[in-house]
Amino acid sequence: MWDERQLDGVEFIPEPTDYQIVSAADPTTIGHQEGWRSEVLGWAPEPISVIPRRSQSGKKVLNVGIMLLFVLVMWAVWRSQFLILEISPQSSEWAFDNSGARSLQSAGLSGDGIRVCMVDTGIDTSHPDFNGLELVFHDFLSEGNEPIDYGGLAHGTMMAGILVANGQLKGVAPNVVLGMAAALGEDAEGENSGNEGLVADAIEWCWKSFRADIISLSLGGIPDPNSSLEGPSSSAVRQALDNGVFVVAAAGNDGGDEDDGRVASPSNVREVISVGALDNMNLIWEGSSMGSGIDNAGDPETDPHQKPEISAPGVGILSTGPGGQYYTSTGTSDSTVFVAGILALILEAEPQLANSPDTTCIELVKVALKNSAVPLLDGVSHHPSWGYGALDGMAWLDEIQALGSCE
Repeated sequence: MWDERQLDGVEFIPEPTDYQIVSAADPTTIGHQEGWRSEVLGWAPEPISVIPRRSQSGKKVLNVGIMLLFVLVMWAVWRSQFLILEISPQSSEWAFDNSGARSLQSAGLSGDGIRVCMVDTGIDTSHPDFNGLELVFHDFLSEGNEPIDYGGLAHGTMMAGILVANGQLKGVAPNVVLGMAAALGEDAEGENSGNEGLVADAIEWCWKSFRADIISLSLGGIPDPNSSLEGPSSSAVRQALDNGVFVVAAAGNDGGDEDDGRVASPSNVREVISVGALDNMNLIWEGSSMGSGIDNAGDPETDPHQKPEISAPGVGILSTGPGGQYYTSTGTSDSTVFVAGILALILEAEPQLANSPDTTCIELVKVALKNSAVPLLDGVSHHPSWGYGALDGMAWLDEIQALGSCE
C-alpha cells in the first residue's frame, strides 16, 4: 500500500501525446521546468528487411531420378550461398537529391575533417553500413564505454545512418567524425525519452569535450510559455552557440489540430536552426510543429531567426536499424539530420566558418540559409510551418560564398 501523502508537494505535468496521462515532477529539483520533455521526436518506424531471392532454373527434368539429383545439387548450392541475390531495400534517394546533398557530394564534399555530435539513444555499430566509421562515443546512462543504442527502436542508430552510412546506403556526410552522446533511453511506455539534466550534460560534452563543429539534436521538449526561466538544455545550447558551435534542432512533431503554436525546446533558442519536415513533393508534413513568431523574451522574432527557419526531407526516410536491418521513419528528427549533414559539407568547403569564437559566423550562415531557401508559396517570405522555405544545400553554399567572410 502506498500513502498518498508521499505525493505532497509534487506537480503533475500532462504528457504531450495524451493530456489524460500525467507525470509526477518534483518542482524543487534543480533544473526543473514545468512542461519540459526531452523526448525524441519523429519516430514512426517500419522495419524493412533485406529480402533474399533465390534464382530459379528453367531446365526441364525428364525423370524422377534426375529430378532428385537436381534437387540435391540445388540444395547444396543454396547452402553454400552461391545463388542468393539480395534485393536492396526501398529507397529514399529523393531526400538526398531534393536537399542538395548529392550535388554537394558530386562537388567532392563528404564532411571530411568536420566534427558532428548527436545527443540521442546511442548507436548500434554492428550495422555493416557503419564500417570505417570514425566514432567517439560517450554513455550518459551507464558506466559503459562500448557503443550501444538504448532506444527501444534504435532511434540514434537511424539518425546516425542518415548522416554517416557508407555502404548499401550513403549518408549525407559519411566522412565526418561522429560524436554520439547516449542520453536518451526507452521509458515504461516504450517511447524514447530522457532526463533534461542528462541531455544538458550531453550537449556540454559535445562542444566542450568532443569539440563539435555542429550539434544535431533530433529531440525536444515542450517549452513553458509562462516560465521566465530556461531549462538546462536550452542553457547548454546557448553556451555552445556562444562558443561558435552550430546547433541544429527539430522543430517538433505536434503539428495539425493539436499544435500548440510553438516549436520544441531547444530549437526555440534564437541562434539555433529549427527544422521542419517535408515530403517527397516538397509539401510540409502535417505533423511538423508551427512557430509562434514570438521569441522566448516575448518579443517578435526577427530575420533570420524566425522559427522554424528551414524545412528538409523528413517523410519515409530509410536508414540503418538494429541488427543490420533498415528502417524508415517520419518526422522532424530526420529532417534535422539532413540540415546538420549539409552544414557539415559546407563547413568542409568553408572551414573558417567553424573557427568563430562567438555567434558571428552563425549569423552569416543563417542569413545565407534564409536567402537560399526555396519558397514554398509565392509572396510568402516566412511561414510558421515551413519557415523560409525548403533546403537547397548547393544554393546555401553559394550564398555563403557570396556574402563573404564572417571574420
